[in-house]
Amino acid sequence: MLSRRHLRIKVLQALYAFRQSDNDNLAQGEKQLITGIDKLYELYIHQLSFLVELARFAEQRIEESKNKLLPTEQDLNPNTRFIENKFIKQISDNKDFRRKEENYKISWSEEIEMVRKFYLIIKGTDEYQDYMNASSCSYGDDKAFVEIIIDKYLSEFSLLQDYYEDRSIYWSDDYYLVLIMLSKTLKSWKEHYDEYWRIPVIFWNDTDQSNEDYDFLKKLFRVCIMKSKEYEEIVKEKTKNWELDRVATMDILIIKMAISEFLNFPTIPVKVTMNEYIEISKYFSTPKSKIFINGILDKLISEFNEAEKIHKIGRGLKE
Repeated sequence: MLSRRHLRIKVLQALYAFRQSDNDNLAQGEKQLITGIDKLYELYIHQLSFLVELARFAEQRIEESKNKLLPTEQDLNPNTRFIENKFIKQISDNKDFRRKEENYKISWSEEIEMVRKFYLIIKGTDEYQDYMNASSCSYGDDKAFVEIIIDKYLSEFSLLQDYYEDRSIYWSDDYYLVLIMLSKTLKSWKEHYDEYWRIPVIFWNDTDQSNEDYDFLKKLFRVCIMKSKEYEEIVKEKTKNWELDRVATMDILIIKMAISEFLNFPTIPVKVTMNEYIEISKYFSTPKSKIFINGILDKLISEFNEAEKIHKIGRGLKE
C-alpha cells in the first residue's frame, strides 16, 4: 500500500532515530523500523475506524431527534444519505476491519466530543449540503464525498492529530501519510467487495519475508547502517569546503541512502534514486538542501560510473 517513496521516508526516519540514539545495535534499530511500520498500520486502522464512528454518531443524532417530545417532520423523516454511505458501510461491515479494530482495542467512547466537533464541521460545509441534497447518489458519489472528508477536512482537523500524537510517539510524523493511505484505499475499493474482502496491508503479503517492498525496506536500512562510515567518508570527500558537522543531519542521511541505492540496488535506475531523494529533501531538510544534495549526487554518479562501481540490471538504468 505504501509507495517506494514512503518506504524511503520510513527508513530515513528510522536512520535519524538510530543516529540520535547513539545506538550501534543493528538488530535493535531494524526492530524499531518494523515497529514503526506496524504502528503506522495501526494508525491507518484508527483512521478507518474514525470514519465509521463519524457515521455512527450521525445515526445516533438521527435517532435522538426521532425520540424528541415534539419531533418535527424532518426529525421523523430524516435524510439518511450520509449514514448509509456505501463505502463507509462496507468498511463498517467488513470482518477483517472489525477483527483489526478489536485487536487494536479501538474505542471512541471517551472521545465523543471530538467526533461531535468534526461531525459539525462536516455538516456545516457546502459539500455536505450538496451531497445530501443530490437527486441521485451512486457508489462513486459516496466515495467522492468521503474523499472530500479525507483530503479537505481530516487533513485540517488538529484535534484528531493532537489526540494521536498524545497516544503514541510513533504517530507524531505519520498523520498525513496515513491520509494518503486512506485515499489509496478509497480509490481502489470496489462496490462488489463483500464483508470478507481483506483490508489492505502495508505490504502485498505482510507475512511473506520474500516480499519485494519488505526486502527493499530492510536492505536499505541495513546497508545504510553497515556502510555508514564508508559512505560518510565519501560525503566528506565531496564536502571539503564544508565542515561535515555543519551539514544538516538529514542531508547526510539522504545522501547516504542515495549512495546505498546507487551501489547496492541493481534494479533501481539511477535517475529514479536521484529524483526520489531530491524530492524527499524538499520536505525533510533545509530550504537549500535540494540544490546541495543535487550537486553532491551529480558528482558521485559521474565518479561511480567512471570507476565502474554502479552495476545495474537492464538497459539505460545507469543514466
